[in-house]
Amino acid sequence: MNEKILNSTEFKSLVRSKNAISLILTIAELVVYFGFVLLIAYSKEFLGQKIYGPVTVGIPIGIGVIVISWIFTGIYVAWSNKKYDQKVAEIKEKLGGE
Repeated sequence: MNEKILNSTEFKSLVRSKNAISLILTIAELVVYFGFVLLIAYSKEFLGQKIYGPVTVGIPIGIGVIVISWIFTGIYVAWSNKKYDQKVAEIKEKLGGE
C-alpha cells in the first residue's frame, strides 16, 4: 500500500511542492543569516552606532534575524498544517490507505 501511495502522481506533486517551499525558506534564511554575518564582518562601524544609551544598531538587527527565523518556521508550519497534511490525508483516502 505504501508503495502505491509513494508512486502516485498526486503524492509526487505534493513532495515537489514541499521541497520547493522548504528550499525557498532555507535560501531566505541563509540570506538573512549570512547577510547579518557579512554585515558584522564588513560594517562594524554601522552596527556599532549608538541608538539609545548602550543599545547599538546591531542589537535590533540581531534580534530581527532571530524573529525572521521564527517567522519562516511559522510559515512552514502553517503551510504544512493547512495544505500538506490535508493533501496527504486526501491521497491516503483516495488510494485506500489508513
